[in-house]
Amino acid sequence: MKRTHLPLNGLRVLDAAARYLSFTRAADELAVTPAAVGQQIRTLEDVLGVVLFRRTAKGLELTPEGAAGLDALRRGFLEMEEAVRAMQAQQSSRHLTIAAPRDFTAKWLGARLAAYGRTDPELAFALVASDDGLDFTQANLDLAVCFTGEKGEHEGVPIGPRAFVTVGAPDGSARPIGWPGCPGGESEPIATVADAGLAIDAAIAGLGRATVPVLLAEADLAAGRAVEFGRQEVERGYWLIAPVPQWRQKKVKSLVAALTQ
Repeated sequence: MKRTHLPLNGLRVLDAAARYLSFTRAADELAVTPAAVGQQIRTLEDVLGVVLFRRTAKGLELTPEGAAGLDALRRGFLEMEEAVRAMQAQQSSRHLTIAAPRDFTAKWLGARLAAYGRTDPELAFALVASDDGLDFTQANLDLAVCFTGEKGEHEGVPIGPRAFVTVGAPDGSARPIGWPGCPGGESEPIATVADAGLAIDAAIAGLGRATVPVLLAEADLAAGRAVEFGRQEVERGYWLIAPVPQWRQKKVKSLVAALTQ
């Protein structure tokens, strides 16, 4: 018999009926009617090709065929319960694997994960750089951050405004600093760097002005390390995304709530 065809409902009814030797009491435990228990037993007998119970003058009696597999059946149920508990334990674990662009982690996510981590000493994070693509299956990810126009096929919520800000030092050069993804590209930049985070750092140093996502620059602007020279709305923004199974995890829901509050 293939495992995928095991009549699990009928076997559960058999276990209960064998313990009580009563369809009525088994029905009470299983929250069904005695007639439903009888139907499950008859179906199971048809599938297995054996008689499981007989009615005698003393009441319901388990046949030798029915008794033969009970010990193994009950061990199997206990193992399934252990498997469910193991899966639930993993579901409630405090370890989260998060993929995000390097500059986003450095300029925004890292500080917030540190703050969130202080709420629970058992929390642990594995951070994966998503600059070169995203694969939830291979990386075993719980959550990812993407800079995109919409969440796409996954579940997700936007974070931060869909806007870019131009930042620099008060006495720094006014020439642009280029980086892959800057809006419209930069003609004749004074320098080109690998990402928006490095562009912000170069702008703070006075090398030039960087046009970057507002979310990445807000901490440096608030601290006075950078000066704003204008903003512009764009079609893309940062999203927290995950496939439905990951998105439904309690640990992911809690993290998303912390990051979006």
